[in-house]
Amino acid sequence: MIYIFLEKGFEEVEAMAPVDILRRAGAEVSTVGEGGKEVTSGRGVKVMADLVENDVSLENMDMVILPGGPGTSNHEKSPMVRASLNYCAQNGKYIAAICAAPSVLGRLGLLKGHNAVCFPGYEKELGADKVLYDPVCVSGKIITARGAGVAVDFALKLVEVLYGKEKSQKIRKSIQCV
Repeated sequence: MIYIFLEKGFEEVEAMAPVDILRRAGAEVSTVGEGGKEVTSGRGVKVMADLVENDVSLENMDMVILPGGPGTSNHEKSPMVRASLNYCAQNGKYIAAICAAPSVLGRLGLLKGHNAVCFPGYEKELGADKVLYDPVCVSGKIITARGAGVAVDFALKLVEVLYGKEKSQKIRKSIQCV
């Protein structure tokens, strides 16, 4: 199961592009509302999450995805987000974060020994071995991306690490992202 945590103030495209692209790949994906099923994005879009935090099962977790946005710091307030990130880190599961959200990984010490990218201005919060300026960065089991403008590329990279380059390229072509 892939869990995408939606915090109050999340960036819409950074959350929905991975949901859409991963589901096209056949992945089992659930959005998780932090603080309740209805979550309001950074621009006031109300989204009904699939689950609430109490519904998350660490045992069947394959990946955690954190979108960024104006509410990024809300991720750190969630005990389930922190538990999920720690579980993934300790059990060789994937962790993905985009925009400002890699800073959450940095503040939790999860980027030590890794390269990472983030939205400009958050570099000092990463604590990564090396901060890169590529659109998307894969470093071991951690995938980071710069921001909303690369949300589709980020999602396609998630498909690639989970299902292979061929499947990612097939989806890229099917959505006219060539």
